[in-house]
Amino acid sequence: MALQASGSDPSDEATGIAAPAAVVIPAHDEERRIAATVRAARVVDGVDLVVVVDDGSGDRTVEAATAAGAIVVRHGRNRGKAAAMETGAAAVAAIDAREGRDKPDTAHLLLFLDADLEESAANAGVLIGPVRDGEAAMTIAVLPPQKRAGGGHGFVVRASREGIRKASGFEAAQPLSGQRCLTREAFDAALPLAAGFGVETGLTIDLVRRGFAVREVEVDLHHRVTGKDWAAQVHRARQYAHVARALAERGAAGALPGAVRGKAAGAGSAASPGSDARSGARPDDGVGSGSHAATPSDTSKDAGKDAGAGANAESRSGRGEAGS
Repeated sequence: MALQASGSDPSDEATGIAAPAAVVIPAHDEERRIAATVRAARVVDGVDLVVVVDDGSGDRTVEAATAAGAIVVRHGRNRGKAAAMETGAAAVAAIDAREGRDKPDTAHLLLFLDADLEESAANAGVLIGPVRDGEAAMTIAVLPPQKRAGGGHGFVVRASREGIRKASGFEAAQPLSGQRCLTREAFDAALPLAAGFGVETGLTIDLVRRGFAVREVEVDLHHRVTGKDWAAQVHRARQYAHVARALAERGAAGALPGAVRGKAAGAGSAASPGSDARSGARPDDGVGSGSHAATPSDTSKDAGKDAGAGANAESRSGRGEAGS
C-alpha cells in the first residue's frame, strides 16, 4: 500500500524530540477491554505514562483501568470524542508542568489509542518513531483487515477521504483512524478540535493546511468493528453527520453528495454533532466549556491522586476503514 506523507521536508528543519510519549485512551463503558489495552500500552517502547479518560461510563471502566496501572481522569457525563482528546491532552500537560516539561522538546508526545485495542496496542510504538525523530508532526495508523466480523459500506470513509483531499491535498488511506501520535505543538495548533466523530477528519485537514508534516504508518492493530444491525446504522449516520459538519466548517462540503451539502453546516437535526452517537454530547463540550469540565480537584476523588482532565471516545468513532 502506498501511504501518504505531507508537509515540508523534515530533513531541512527537524532535529528530533528527546521526550517520552504519553498514551491517551478515551473510554466509555469499556470495562471488558480497557485493562488489556492499558497493560499493552504500558510496554510500548518510549511510553512512560498512560492516561485513561473515562467519559461518564456506567460500568467499571475506572476500576479496571486503575488496576491495570493507568492514571484515570473522569467526566461526570459523556461529552464526546473531541472533548475526550482535549481533556486527555490537558491532563498530560498538567503532569508535564508539574515535572518541568514545559518546552516543546521535552513535553510528552501524545499517542491517542482506542480503548478496545486490547493486546494489539503493544504494536503502536511504530507511530512514535517518526514523530520523535522529527520526520513527522503527526502519524496516523493504517490498520490491516480486521480479524473480527462486521464493518459497514464505507460511505463515511469515502466522504472523509474525499473531503480531506479536496480541502488539503492529502490522500488519506484510512481517514477515520483514531490511532495517532502528535507533538504537543501540532496538537495545540489544531485546537479547538472538530466536534464529535469529525475530529479525525478535521485534525488531518487543519494540520496539513498549517504545514505540519503528516505521515501514515501501517500498524498491526485490531479492535472491534461496527456491525450492520440497526444500532450500528444509526451510529454510522451520526458519524457521517459529524464528518459532514467538519468538512463544511473547512470549506470542503463539496466532497459530499449534493443532497447533503446544503445541510452540512446546519444545526438542529437529530444526527448533528450536537449529540454524540449515544450520549447527547454537545459540540462545545471541550475543556473550559460552561458544563462540568474535569480539573485536578474534580478528578482527585474519582481517579486517584494525579492531576488530569476528562474525556470520551465512543470507541467506534475514530477508527480506520474497517470500522466505518
